[in-house]
Amino acid sequence: MAIFTDQIRESADFGPGDEDWIHLLVGDWQLIADLAFADLVLWFPVEGTYKALAHVRPSTSHTVFHTDFVGERIRKDLKPLVEQAWRTQDIMRSDAGAPSSGEHSMLIETVPMVRNGRTLAVLSVHFDLAGSRMPSRLELTYKQCAEDLLRMCTRGLWPDFATPTGSRRGAPRVGDGFIRLDADAVVQYASPNAVSAYRRLGAAATLEGKSLSEATMALVKDRRLTDEALPLVVSGKMPWRTEIESLGVTLSLRAIPLRNAKGRYGALVLCRDVSELRRREKELVSKDATIREIHHRVKNNLQTVAALLRMQSRRMKSEEGRQGLDQAMRRVATIAAVHETLSQGLSENVDFDELIDRQFRLIVEIASPGQKVKTERTGAFGQLPAELATPLSLVINELVTNAVEHGLAERDGTVVLDAGRRRNAVGADILRVAISDDGVGLPPEPRQEGLGLQIVRTLVTSELSGDIHWEDRSGPGTRVVIELPVAARR
Repeated sequence: MAIFTDQIRESADFGPGDEDWIHLLVGDWQLIADLAFADLVLWFPVEGTYKALAHVRPSTSHTVFHTDFVGERIRKDLKPLVEQAWRTQDIMRSDAGAPSSGEHSMLIETVPMVRNGRTLAVLSVHFDLAGSRMPSRLELTYKQCAEDLLRMCTRGLWPDFATPTGSRRGAPRVGDGFIRLDADAVVQYASPNAVSAYRRLGAAATLEGKSLSEATMALVKDRRLTDEALPLVVSGKMPWRTEIESLGVTLSLRAIPLRNAKGRYGALVLCRDVSELRRREKELVSKDATIREIHHRVKNNLQTVAALLRMQSRRMKSEEGRQGLDQAMRRVATIAAVHETLSQGLSENVDFDELIDRQFRLIVEIASPGQKVKTERTGAFGQLPAELATPLSLVINELVTNAVEHGLAERDGTVVLDAGRRRNAVGADILRVAISDDGVGLPPEPRQEGLGLQIVRTLVTSELSGDIHWEDRSGPGTRVVIELPVAARR
């Protein structure tokens, strides 16, 4: 999420990595909001006041603010607290129970984000005191951990650049399972969800008072297959993420070391049962591999059919029959080439430029034995849906062959293949393909279409939902243009 505009960057006293650090905070501050049961707002000085750059709501409690005010200027009652935090580089607190714009009775803390001795922004933490009651041990532990993390923010110790930012599904959250460790990795508190997750792995019914590192490593059946980061994560030494699998259960673990000026004094460990997620991912990988293998086998079978047609063609005494088998062989080989491309990747789209580059010159060489026919390709097809690849390849095959066999019959010349995209009147993505030659031009009307052009018209109108038309070039030769929608099929 881009939270800094060019105007803010010009007025900011940022050093190397400062902006990235603030972005890292905003990318991970849901953790603090959930632990504190509070809304967080990030403030930055702009034109003599402060502007809200970002806002996050807790998922463990109800929100204080039901409307977003990102981009708005700070209220007068909140500004003194933010200014004090910015100036003193220490956490400031409002009077407990002070109303906020007449909406809620709340406690507000302002926390300076300090790095390398410079205040980069201020975080306001809004605790709703309405309906307050005696907090449970879980709530007290959550809030203490939130305070620890906020203290680390004032010293530039959190967020840590070593924190993983990958997009793999299943990242644990506070509500999934929460464990607090001391400096020796002994469990001080484990939430009920965390205890349940570990019991599914085969651990004892209680974790408190035990070394999480020893309890976790005792569940590992084969350490050769274990992530090397696991011991460092469950001991709270590194801010990494890892997984452990036992008894068919997969647990995702994330550690957040707690540090002060003297060093590490504890850690938070979040855990989440991701067994179902990983099972589905394995199924998807298996299905993708199966589809890829099917494409590979189809390609092999089509190549076998093409080889049989070639053998049969050589035995044909009739020239017309031989030409018919050669054309059928060429069409089968084109379809086989598409399946070869599909078998090499798992994407729903195909790099059609790479596919057609391999085919274009080969089509001309097969169709023009003994002739000197040059090929030129301009423009770009880009990524195309896989279902368009086969019919479009066949269409280009037939049109290029027709240009060589008829437009450049028994003469040298050039065949040009051009592709490009445009937007039509309703904003749809249209692919435009043009094939031209510098041959004899179109025959006089009425023109008879052979099997190849009948195949082309059928594929363009039925399979590609496009249009096709022929036109004379400004010089000698013929030009055929195809236009087909692409975006609607993605």
